[in-house]
Amino acid sequence: MFQRKYIPILVGAAIAIGIFVGSKLNFNDSTEKIFATNSKKDKLNRLIDYIDYEYVDEVNTDSIVDVTVNGILENLDPHSVYIPTEAYQDNADDMRGNFVGIGISFYVYKDTIAVIRTIEGGPAEKVGIKAGDRLLYANGRKIFGGAVHRDSITKYLKGVLDSNVDLKVFRKGEEELLKFKVKRNRVPIASVDASYKISDNIGYIKINRFSETTYTEFKKALKNLKNEGATKLVLDLRNNPGGYITSAEKIVDEFLDDDKLILVTKNKSGKVDHTFATGKGDFEDGEVYVLINENTASASEIVAGALQDNDKGTIIGRRSFGKGLVQREMALGDGSAVRLTIARYYTPTGRSIQKPYGNGNHDYYSDYEQRYRNGEMISADSIKVADSLRYVTPKGKVVYGGGGIIPDIFIAKDTSLENETLNYITRNGYVSYFIFEYLEKHRSEFDGMTKEEFVSNYEVQEDLTNEFLEYSRFNETDIHFKNYDEQINRILKASIAQQLYGSNTYESILNEEDLMIKKVLQLEAGSQ
Repeated sequence: MFQRKYIPILVGAAIAIGIFVGSKLNFNDSTEKIFATNSKKDKLNRLIDYIDYEYVDEVNTDSIVDVTVNGILENLDPHSVYIPTEAYQDNADDMRGNFVGIGISFYVYKDTIAVIRTIEGGPAEKVGIKAGDRLLYANGRKIFGGAVHRDSITKYLKGVLDSNVDLKVFRKGEEELLKFKVKRNRVPIASVDASYKISDNIGYIKINRFSETTYTEFKKALKNLKNEGATKLVLDLRNNPGGYITSAEKIVDEFLDDDKLILVTKNKSGKVDHTFATGKGDFEDGEVYVLINENTASASEIVAGALQDNDKGTIIGRRSFGKGLVQREMALGDGSAVRLTIARYYTPTGRSIQKPYGNGNHDYYSDYEQRYRNGEMISADSIKVADSLRYVTPKGKVVYGGGGIIPDIFIAKDTSLENETLNYITRNGYVSYFIFEYLEKHRSEFDGMTKEEFVSNYEVQEDLTNEFLEYSRFNETDIHFKNYDEQINRILKASIAQQLYGSNTYESILNEEDLMIKKVLQLEAGSQ
């Protein structure tokens, strides 16, 4: 057991040190000499070099290294991962919360870059680029046609800070191509999707991940809501996969009194670190509702767990994902990196919410399906708990460890095929593509319409609903949407709003009939 447990860690070190910074071997050595050393890092380093130098066919040893690293990490835990060079920059941008570019959302529509909308205050908006424009040339280079891949298009639009890109743009109704000189700048990647009031005194903030900028975004949103009269808050962490722990800790600090415990971490050597609330919280006296579901993970669970264990607010929804491991990123010197699990974290009552992963990654990520099968998505009574993992909060509330945060108030999931299908297409961009094509023909109908007018007055007509069902071919399947017309229309309206006005309006429309938000309003009505 000792060897099986520690060999992956030794081999991981071998990859990080041996392959990427190892010295060249002398290929006059015999194979016996090559493998005579007891050093695991020398063995792997020599093997890769030996293949590179002697193997009968040309081999991309970089790909061998990638496969080897992934194989090693898969034997550690599900959250120790390798980030290859080609994926690293986008990953880094996402966690940093910004990138250097021109500031547009776009589709590659019929082999052409079609602008969905410009980012408010971004470089493209400032020079006059509009939704519906087609970008045809960047610095004289053709960026349309089947030969141009989306990734290469992104390279033309991104670049060095303050560098210029000369664009030639086709705009419907203009006889000639329009020319724009755009100076690239930092473009935010928002982690706060929405911030608005759902009643006279209740604010709502939805966070999609925890990046470097999340706390700043959250703080600004919270300040605005308080200025508008919000004394209570709904914090929506559904489908939030996590991110930086420090961002999560700062947000928790806004709600907890001074010196309240937020988090405990413990590493391999037994070192224990405690994080406590400070005196700078702006919502310590306000009531908070936290919305979670089966896709709420990691840093999101830190927020929910810290508030629950400190008897602050109410957790509403379904049992969260169950990730209680902490990763640290290490660059490997060639543009790639490894995120390695370096500690476990515990909520203030001392519970670990990490679900078991000893049966491999497949079983680990199939836990979602198991929850469906055992009825947990529709009944709180189906959630399995162990008395040995029972903890008690300072006010006497019983909470459990062992696999996710169990909410204080359970909300069942509509597991019908129709609803699951609609939820999927809502979040995967399929509806957005349909709406973009619709706006191509009808954009002028919304000219001059404010978002307030749109939300209050616009109604999806039956013709548009039927057109969507034909476009999606749902009318050719055995899926019956007869009782879901209202939901389909809300999705279509929200998607139009997203492309015309942004994600805040999109989320507010989708949330109009949201069961968890309705529960918050019911609880508030009952307390008055």
